[in-house]
Amino acid sequence: MNSASHQSPGAPVPLGAPDAEELRARVAGPVLLPGEEGFDEELAGFELSVAHRPALIVGATGAADVIAAVRFAADRGLGVAVQATGHGISRPATDVFIGTRRMTGVRVDPGARTARIEAGVRWEQVIHEAAVHGLAPLNGSAPFVGAVSYSLGGGLGLLSRKYGFATDHITSFDLVTADGRLLEVTPEQHPDLFWGVRGSKGNLGIVTSLEVRLFPVSRVYGGGLFFDAESTPAVLKTWLAWAPRMPEETASSVFLAEYPDADGLPGPLRGKFVTHIRLAHLGEPEEAEHYFAELRAAGNVVMDTVASLPYTRAGEIHNDPPSPVASYSKTFMLRRLDEKAADLILELAGPGTNAVHGVELRHLGGALSRPPQVPSAVGHFPDAVFNAYIASLIEPETIESVDRAQQRFVDALRPWTTPGVCLNFLAGHNTSVEVARGAFTPENYARLQELKTRHDPGNVFRFNPNIPPLPA
Repeated sequence: MNSASHQSPGAPVPLGAPDAEELRARVAGPVLLPGEEGFDEELAGFELSVAHRPALIVGATGAADVIAAVRFAADRGLGVAVQATGHGISRPATDVFIGTRRMTGVRVDPGARTARIEAGVRWEQVIHEAAVHGLAPLNGSAPFVGAVSYSLGGGLGLLSRKYGFATDHITSFDLVTADGRLLEVTPEQHPDLFWGVRGSKGNLGIVTSLEVRLFPVSRVYGGGLFFDAESTPAVLKTWLAWAPRMPEETASSVFLAEYPDADGLPGPLRGKFVTHIRLAHLGEPEEAEHYFAELRAAGNVVMDTVASLPYTRAGEIHNDPPSPVASYSKTFMLRRLDEKAADLILELAGPGTNAVHGVELRHLGGALSRPPQVPSAVGHFPDAVFNAYIASLIEPETIESVDRAQQRFVDALRPWTTPGVCLNFLAGHNTSVEVARGAFTPENYARLQELKTRHDPGNVFRFNPNIPPLPA
């Protein structure tokens, strides 16, 4: 896959050497203009379908650098983009770009079971620091994703059916506002921002650090069951009936895709259509195997990686590829999936269809369906039983055909859908204002727009799944 961009940014605003020199006097990190050494490297991120072309980059080393960069932009009426790992890129940045990858501090308090995380930290760092104390964070399936942005977008991971969204376990954070103030935000201090920032993913300010709860998890029993193409119909239908019967200690998802014939892939997967069930159970192996037996009996297992794992190896369960890609995706939620729905999925994305997209279905429910103790902006949709995510690798010339194929899939499953999308599954092309609106209940969206209007009336923070302020 080439690293060609597939969204064209607008023209960068005119900033020159005097602007850069002014800012260099105020920040500790690098300040870069287009064409300067290190500029392109600073922009590099995981999602390659969007190309940032900002007028100026600040490589922030701490909150003071973020404050200086935001004040610089606000004084000139410019927008601000922020990036840690680049997994959730949406709109291409054209003004001021703040990279937070140098902000990598992690501090675990084992007594309080919390971790303080700076803006550039990846989950793998938090997992490692917490594991020493027999604790684990509510990270996602991929440990190389940025912890702060993930948490602010909801956070749906391996432990979520047991403990809920990651957002619901943020206890405090430091926030740089659109006018360049640094606020300590807690349920008692700035409660409106404590509600709104948790779940709106960068629309109300830049979080420079946050504190999250940790949980007493040191091991997980899980991994992948990979079935051959011929088993796909039986395995998919078995899983759809099996997952809703599982206790909330059991998390699972299914992924249907044809794997490329590429070096580095295990032999049973190379060039084959495979149905991959991902499993994670918090409990004894014997208990887990009792639950998993029904799935194992559903088809021909060509590869089995299920084992008792230290939580530091939990990323092996999904085994998401860490290499940057240019992708195109859509996501939606489903209230149920019966045999008719399964037949449509197989017709559009099963073996022999030459589908241009892979399909992932994640089982929701459990704590995800219950209101949190401290409400946040995250859209809790209790009727949602599964989250669907369809994704394709793309080249510039394939976007239109990929979009049509994905939309056919979305339209076919519409009778089974329920309102709502997971904000963290929005990236690249599927991050319009209307799509982002679907991540919130109507009541929460109206409240967020009011907060945006009050705290960021100029939409300084707009290079994201944007919630625009109300018209003046």
